Amino acid sequence: MSGVAFRPMAAARARLNSDEGSTLLLTIFYAALALLVVLVVVAASSLYLERTRLFTLADGAALEAAESFSLDDVELVDSTVVPRLDPAEVDAAVDRYLADTPSSAEFADLTVVEATTLDGRSATVALSASWRPAVLSLIVPNGFPIEVTSVARSTFR
Repeated sequence: MSGVAFRPMAAARARLNSDEGSTLLLTIFYAALALLVVLVVVAASSLYLERTRLFTLADGAALEAAESFSLDDVELVDSTVVPRLDPAEVDAAVDRYLADTPSSAEFADLTVVEATTLDGRSATVALSASWRPAVLSLIVPNGFPIEVTSVARSTFR
């Protein structure tokens, strides 16, 4: 009888010491890890592309604002023709540009943070929008705010 009682214990001990089934657990773990890495890379790429698109929109708005002067605002300084920008005209030009540009409707919570001229010659435009990841929206439901600033200047040659 003592030989029968030790036999199931020896079989259980042998099963615990074997490697059977550990490959499946490792495969599941590495597959989950690989899926997580892919999702993070996709989200990071999406964030980068959205920031690039917002920066392109800010660049266009700054270029439009830098050209918002009238011929009455052009001065001759040291034998150079220099346009003088008005902050109110710069702001109005940015608003018109964003209203006329179809791609501005594609951004979530697009706001003009700043649209002015600091030195009277350059137009500074800062835009802000919200980025929401397409795949990880359950983890980050509100997304992240993105803010870009672009400066443009008109010159005569």
